[in-house]
Amino acid sequence: MFKVNTDFESSLKHFQLALVDCNPCTLSNAEIRFHIAHLYETQRKYHSAKEAYEQLLQTENLPAQVKATVLQQLGWMHHTVDQLGDKATKENYAIQCLQKSLEADPNSGQSWYFLGRCYSSIGKVQDAFISYRQSIDKSEASADTWCSIGVLYQQQNQPMDALQAYICAVQLDHGHAAAWMDLGTLYESCNQSQDAIKCYLNATRSKNCSNTSALAARIKYLQAQLCNLPQGSLQNKTKLLPSIEEAWSLPIPAELTSRQGAMNTAQQQLPLHMIPSSHVDDLSSPAKRKRTSSPTKNTLDAWSTGHTVSHPPVQQQVHSWCLTPQKLQHLEQLRANRNNLNPAQKLMLEQLESQFVLMQQQQQGLHKGQSSHLAGPNSERPLSSTGPSQHLQAAGTGIQNQNGHPTMPSNSVTQGAALNHLPSHTATSGGQQGITLTKESKPSGNTSAVPDTNRHSGETPNSTASVEGLPNHVHQVTADAVSSPSHGDSKSPGLLSSDNPQLSALLMGKANNNVGTGTCDKVNNIHPTVHTKTENSVASSPSSAISTATPSPKSTEQTTTNSVTSLNSPHSGHAVNGDALEDSQSPIKTDPPLIGHKPNSQIIPSMSVSIYPSSAEVLKACRNLGKNGLSNSSILLDKCPPPRPPPPPHPPLPKDKLNPPTPSIYLENKRDAFFPPLHQFCTNPNNPVTVIRGLAGALKLDLGLFSTKTLVEANNEHLVEVRTQLLQPSDENWDPTGTKKIWRCESSKSQTTIAKYAQYQASSFQESLKEENEKKSHHKDHSDNESTSSDNSGRRRKGPFKTIKFGTNIDLSDDRKWKLQLHELTKLPAFVRVVSAGNLLSHVGHTILGMNTVQLYMKVPGSRTPGHQENNNFCSVNINIGPGDCEWFVVPENYWGIMNDFCERNNMNFLMGSWWPNLEDLYEANVPVYRFIQRPGDLVWINAGTVHWVQAIGWCNNIAWNVGPLTACQYKLAVERYEWNKLQSVKSIVPMVHLSWNIARNIKVSDPKLFEMIKYCLLRTLKQCQTLREALIAAGKEIVWHERTKEEPAHYCSICEVEVFNLLYVTNESNSRKTYIVHCLDCARKMSGNLENFVVLEQYKMEDLMQVYDQFTLAPPLPSSLS
Repeated sequence: MFKVNTDFESSLKHFQLALVDCNPCTLSNAEIRFHIAHLYETQRKYHSAKEAYEQLLQTENLPAQVKATVLQQLGWMHHTVDQLGDKATKENYAIQCLQKSLEADPNSGQSWYFLGRCYSSIGKVQDAFISYRQSIDKSEASADTWCSIGVLYQQQNQPMDALQAYICAVQLDHGHAAAWMDLGTLYESCNQSQDAIKCYLNATRSKNCSNTSALAARIKYLQAQLCNLPQGSLQNKTKLLPSIEEAWSLPIPAELTSRQGAMNTAQQQLPLHMIPSSHVDDLSSPAKRKRTSSPTKNTLDAWSTGHTVSHPPVQQQVHSWCLTPQKLQHLEQLRANRNNLNPAQKLMLEQLESQFVLMQQQQQGLHKGQSSHLAGPNSERPLSSTGPSQHLQAAGTGIQNQNGHPTMPSNSVTQGAALNHLPSHTATSGGQQGITLTKESKPSGNTSAVPDTNRHSGETPNSTASVEGLPNHVHQVTADAVSSPSHGDSKSPGLLSSDNPQLSALLMGKANNNVGTGTCDKVNNIHPTVHTKTENSVASSPSSAISTATPSPKSTEQTTTNSVTSLNSPHSGHAVNGDALEDSQSPIKTDPPLIGHKPNSQIIPSMSVSIYPSSAEVLKACRNLGKNGLSNSSILLDKCPPPRPPPPPHPPLPKDKLNPPTPSIYLENKRDAFFPPLHQFCTNPNNPVTVIRGLAGALKLDLGLFSTKTLVEANNEHLVEVRTQLLQPSDENWDPTGTKKIWRCESSKSQTTIAKYAQYQASSFQESLKEENEKKSHHKDHSDNESTSSDNSGRRRKGPFKTIKFGTNIDLSDDRKWKLQLHELTKLPAFVRVVSAGNLLSHVGHTILGMNTVQLYMKVPGSRTPGHQENNNFCSVNINIGPGDCEWFVVPENYWGIMNDFCERNNMNFLMGSWWPNLEDLYEANVPVYRFIQRPGDLVWINAGTVHWVQAIGWCNNIAWNVGPLTACQYKLAVERYEWNKLQSVKSIVPMVHLSWNIARNIKVSDPKLFEMIKYCLLRTLKQCQTLREALIAAGKEIVWHERTKEEPAHYCSICEVEVFNLLYVTNESNSRKTYIVHCLDCARKMSGNLENFVVLEQYKMEDLMQVYDQFTLAPPLPSSLS
């Protein structure tokens, strides 16, 4: 499900969890490994994908289906990805892989198509042609294949055959933007501008066209050319190719349809213009009528509804050796102007004359009744009239002018089919006129079970189209393609289209077997509860395809018979006081027992323990609980509801309150900065954000220490993470084509150095100055400067968008490298300092980069920090160094549930995704948005849980870090997000259990609410440690002492990434190598039910934990709240 929704990070995490889980699964180990490798590929981690694919191929007894699919994907990836080596080596490897894939599955039309693409790219035209023909034999009506055949013909200077192939492509898929664009380029190369314009218009109307603006500019240019032609010149002009309307009824190249034996069995899947006339008569008359229509008039009807027609229109039967009236007329025109023809027109004349002679011969020898059969393989001109020896020579010269191939096919799905709606695959290549043409293609088959899914004709009997109710069926997915000017293929190859039987079967797996298998444990199994197995319990049932944390009522009754009520908690894995819904959404679940016991073992009653007794009483109450079950590990107070997104605040705000003024404080001197009410104002939950204006001037901060010049002088080779983004208006976010507003905010990641980014920043500024001067001179030369300016503005808003680079996450934690810079920040008031006694993050005990250390951001105009809440809802401090400004957008914490809903609707992950909100959506949902400008020297305080996103207006640098005020509100929000992250399988960057114990050691807390929450966290973890220890000892498992070292980071499970406190589970191998790869109890038990392959390490003595717990008491309130 995550993969279908393009949440690749979450998908990868869950597949990795499934891989280590020893419980039954609907997918085989090999299939899971294929998905993991493919996810690496979709995330553009190509070297990791290559390694994973090749390791999978080394598996013994690998099923043929999986082997064929892996080889196919590996070969295609090498063909399309530049990073995997030089072109010759890559193509050779790709061809080898695809040939081996075809050995495993010779009937894969997709593999034949890919092989043709590879041969075409290295100039092996005959081999490419043969592969394309095989692809058509296997997968029938593939618009992609026909488009590639057209490209091949065009390279061989056979424009008529290229025209016919492109027409086949657009007849099969009326929305095939790539074929329309290539057809337009073909017409343009033959100086038939009117037909080229019609094709380009059809391409721009396709929903799959991603470079509408470039095509629109080309159309405008061609129209201007036509307007400048003398009157009558178009009528007198000799056409090299039939017009688009005439071409719509042309026969296809005969050498691709000489499959007499296959025609009878596969006629229902063939493009209708390939069916013999005796069978065409059997087709319905509406389809026949539709065939005669022109593509420029009514082929777009299907696009407006979001569907492609299920069959291409029927064309009148025309024998491939028969010249149409249009062709005969064209032949006469060429003969009449024989002495004035260019080489291409002479070649066309030669072709038509040969076909005319052939037609006369065939007509003389025909008997009555033969008209219902298709012509044989010799009834049309071969691929090239130059002979085999000249094929390669022609290809060698033609490859450079090649129009881009269509990309990897992708499923075309309507918006209604939300589960199966996936991004298409794109690639760009330059045409002869310098247009950047983008190929967006669709598959010939269909994998969706959703009725609204677009279906293409030509589905083979082998294609698996029905996947009713199969949650594990994953459709074709790719990451957004990144095109290269030197490479015409897709940079982001995706899954294979569903006309591959091996892929359909691979992706569906054995999903039909999972119906009715019962409820399964949540994949990210982080809340252990030991209980005795009972018949038909969740633990004993096979895992179902969809993970859930909500047990069915039946399974709940059966699994909680011997479970133990948690201390001081109403949640015990079953409904309490009828509150089943509340309990089902809590993080409590039932798991297989750590140690097996007899079903009739005595139940030891739970004892209610308050947070105020001594540690000895807590341990006494925990005694023997491990024999009956481990309670959940939640550290939220019992009176707090389970973590979930909050509902929309009620009542909703009136529309005139949706742009509230931003709380701002203006400082004049140092005394103002250290005035205690400033701290109280900033941390007040009613103020989601505070802008402290003039801070740098009031404190005499030397912001020049963070200027680009100083940074280069200090550490010019320091690493910078670069995000490549599109320059857009700050209050809008358009898709790359500029056609619609979206939430997804894409950027690609790379690395550079401070020195190199500084050069980019400076050159960007110089370039902007140059453009500004040109604009000024342009306005002086033109009186209509206002209209020109508005036109430019409109173009900026809707693409094409300029690419910019944002230098982000530059680590300034090293005190040796950045001593002067870090020392300057000690001038700040205590509550905003990086390190202070009142900052919770200063008590973590180790470095968390970017949170309790300073990070730097180097920006050019348009640099974006997408929407987010800070890690674990901590507060943040951001100072603009200048010289330019930044624009901020802020939404209060209690609206994050609505933001989460919007992200889900837009197939985005709220916690991990990259998104830029559409302000219109927010205002419609009554979400208030604070919007303000941060000028140089201004400090922005983001309060706990506040949602925000930022865009640079000018060239500037910013510094930022997180702080944790010692307040009940901050701690509560941090713990809530900690627990919510567990349920969402997201790592909590702040280890809240580890931090809570350190707070108890270091700080006297006088706030009763804050004290209660921290004390409760200590209680739950103390109880958990004791219960686990007793269970392990009872099972005869040795616990090995492994003392913590100074500044040792908190530990997380290497599989599910939950925090692991005190008792660490490491494999025997990891322990012997002293690498200490940590697992949580749940993941360890999934890998080894009785933990025989694991060593348990203990980091704290129970006596030490008891002492900390006992000594953490409520301190008397301070006489005054001084900052």
